[in-house]
Amino acid sequence: MGTVVDDAASVEFHDFFERHYAELSRLAHLLTGEADAADDLAADALLALWHRWDRVRAAEHPVAYARGVVANLARTRIRSAVRERRRVTLFWSQREERTENPDVAGAVDVQSALRRLPFRKRACVVLRHAFDLSEKDTALALGVSVGTVKSQTSKGMAELQKLLGTGDAPKRMRAGITGAGVTGARVTGAGAPGSGGRDR
Repeated sequence: MGTVVDDAASVEFHDFFERHYAELSRLAHLLTGEADAADDLAADALLALWHRWDRVRAAEHPVAYARGVVANLARTRIRSAVRERRRVTLFWSQREERTENPDVAGAVDVQSALRRLPFRKRACVVLRHAFDLSEKDTALALGVSVGTVKSQTSKGMAELQKLLGTGDAPKRMRAGITGAGVTGARVTGAGAPGSGGRDR
């Protein structure tokens, strides 16, 4: 009897993997800016989901749960990279130069601009405008309130527009995502209950 249950869980997980792996990889790419690491992060997230599949399959929003795992793994990777860069900087006794000159903002590509946003703002902007998730679904994925999503998205888009030197950051961002090698059509949050339109 236990084998039947295990087999059913395995089939269910395999179906989840096939439907959402590409989306989770795209999300990891946009959050980290590392195309090479995106597939590994998505695979690590799905492995973690498999180890707790009983809990995931019982969750009201399994896809949001998965996005949250990817976001947490991406945050950990970014923090590790930041620490490493600091060690290298200290070793060479050089200070990282940052330019705040708006005249050069137009030369910053979308991926670079996204990487310059603090992680929470970046995650909110990516999920809202690249994945077209509602404020509710974004909040669910990141484990924050809808109010936080609203404020972080608004601030993130303002910073992104400044970096890109344009008032049409959402359109530029979507074009930049495709141009940066993130394959496939824009993700619309398929499989997530309540997805498909943005909250107003």
